[in-house]
Amino acid sequence: MRQEHDFIGIKTIPPDAFWGVHSARAVENFPITGHTVALMPELIRAFAFVKKAAAQANLQMGAINETQTHAIAKACDDLIAGQLHDQFVVDVIQGGAGTSTNMNANEVIANRALEHLGLPKGSYDVIHPNDHVNASQSTNDAYPTAVKLATYAGIQKLLTALAELRGAFEAKAGEFASILKIGRTQLQDAVPMTLGQEFAAFAAMIADDEKRLSESAYLMCEVNMGGTAIGTGINAPVGYADSVTKALAEISGVPVVKASNLIAATGDTGAFADISGILKRVAVKLSKISNDLRLLSSGPQAGVGDIKLPARQAGSSIMPGKVNPVIPEVMNQVCFEVIGNDAAITMAVEAGQLQLNAFEPLMGWALHKSLSHLCNACKTLQVNCVEGIVANEVLLDARIAESVTLVTALNPLIGYEKAAKIAKTAIANGKQIAEVAEELGIMSQADMKKLLVADKLTQAGALAAA
Repeated sequence: MRQEHDFIGIKTIPPDAFWGVHSARAVENFPITGHTVALMPELIRAFAFVKKAAAQANLQMGAINETQTHAIAKACDDLIAGQLHDQFVVDVIQGGAGTSTNMNANEVIANRALEHLGLPKGSYDVIHPNDHVNASQSTNDAYPTAVKLATYAGIQKLLTALAELRGAFEAKAGEFASILKIGRTQLQDAVPMTLGQEFAAFAAMIADDEKRLSESAYLMCEVNMGGTAIGTGINAPVGYADSVTKALAEISGVPVVKASNLIAATGDTGAFADISGILKRVAVKLSKISNDLRLLSSGPQAGVGDIKLPARQAGSSIMPGKVNPVIPEVMNQVCFEVIGNDAAITMAVEAGQLQLNAFEPLMGWALHKSLSHLCNACKTLQVNCVEGIVANEVLLDARIAESVTLVTALNPLIGYEKAAKIAKTAIANGKQIAEVAEELGIMSQADMKKLLVADKLTQAGALAAA
């Protein structure tokens, strides 16, 4: 065991631990969720980017020496490569505006850097978590910057997952392009469309959200590094803010820029509310699509049954042969969670006071869950559901043949009154509209059948031009 101290007192630290006294106190103080920062790999990598960029800028400013810089940079590279993530032991929800996570990172990086120098952990006279790893920084610029970098990375992953899901819907739209069905409004029969058009609409909805999400990613690129405690830059050398921001862009690959007003950027977390709002929009629409898939596949005998979802698992412990739409259902639940996360983030952003928002840990955790869970849900919806959907063509053909709603398409040719008369008579007599139209002397069955085809029923103006 090794002894470490802070201004509160001494703590005994396990000899193999890369974390130190500040992390140990945080573990004691915040036994909240049981989830540690180790579950947020993008945030850990983001902290490594921040600390490496700070070390480079501090070397340039003369705040630390070359030996310290190179050792810190090497330790940061280890974190970027995925090493030592298990050493991030503090709870994701914590008081102190993220100080515990920042100090956890400082301690792990300091002790790993000391190890690279061949020195024992805790040799803080050589590399100190505060004086060297955290030089020219505060939690109040390092933490929100790391959260923004992590969120930016999460957005890119979600964009990839959304694009792949959209591609699956587009492929089905092509496959179902010539399959006629009855569209529905307010759950009642409406006018004809193709199943391909229905799936193309799903794809278009997702494409629209991809655009909005991609456009919003820039909100995560304005950072307050160099602002230190409240944005005034106290304890940071002149020129450091520009230097660290430039280094951070080069190291992380994220096009970060220095905020125009560092005081405003330190106290204002509105960008997180914006991103969360976009994610809520994505969730609402993905949930709507999942609702439609569940409804369209309901049955198999007493439901809508337009499509058949792939059977993924037994659906009941009591009803043999029952298969449930479990994949859309899990997407629904993830979407509900994202909507709840947005409410939490909204409250946390609103609760900021004066020059700092103390509730950024909740924002970071909620954004992480929203991004990662949506990404995973999109992947399973694509692979385990959409790619295996098949059309119930026999049932769809029968419904088209029996549907009186087809008369709506005849309005441009025969007028509303005659179309209504055909529909009313067909419903009363239980006959098909082609037969009724001929009996009423409005149109022959042969002529009507020529009109009631997909390319004429599902395109603007096509029937009138026939």
